[in-house]
Amino acid sequence: MKTYIAFLRGINVSGKHKIPMAELRELCDSLKLRDVKTYIQSGNVVFKSELENTSELEVLISKAILKNFGFEVPVIVKTTSQLRDILNENPFESEDEIIGKKVYFVLLNDVPKVQELTKFKGESYENEEFSISDNCIYLKCKAGYGKAKLNNNLIERKLKVLATTRNYRTMHKLLELSN
Repeated sequence: MKTYIAFLRGINVSGKHKIPMAELRELCDSLKLRDVKTYIQSGNVVFKSELENTSELEVLISKAILKNFGFEVPVIVKTTSQLRDILNENPFESEDEIIGKKVYFVLLNDVPKVQELTKFKGESYENEEFSISDNCIYLKCKAGYGKAKLNNNLIERKLKVLATTRNYRTMHKLLELSN
């Protein structure tokens, strides 16, 4: 069995799409996912599965949430090694940036098309820097993510892919839980 991390987009935010973590763990158990752990209320699930296709896992979890909670939730699933690679490729590693909660990871469900990437790479945003890999946009938000113009919704619109954002601390905690 492999270990996976599921990132649910947009749950328990501003009172919308509420999913209690205990119920999410029970739901995942019912899907024959094993050793299910959740981390904070924003929809992070670490689990083991015999399934080896992350796309199948994304659909399985997303459909189960729709059936049980009555709303659609985009799900991005990564393996432990994918998560480790994303963290290792982070170009914003200074302690000041990390302690200052300025480093964020925008996880992408697909590699964006070259045309969208080319346009996006040419953009700039005041107080923000970004770097792009195949499955992640690394953000440094000098004024904090709450004030960032380059946020998850804008990235999804510009790159035409599903995305979800997590901070540095959450990403490291999820890697720790998955080991």
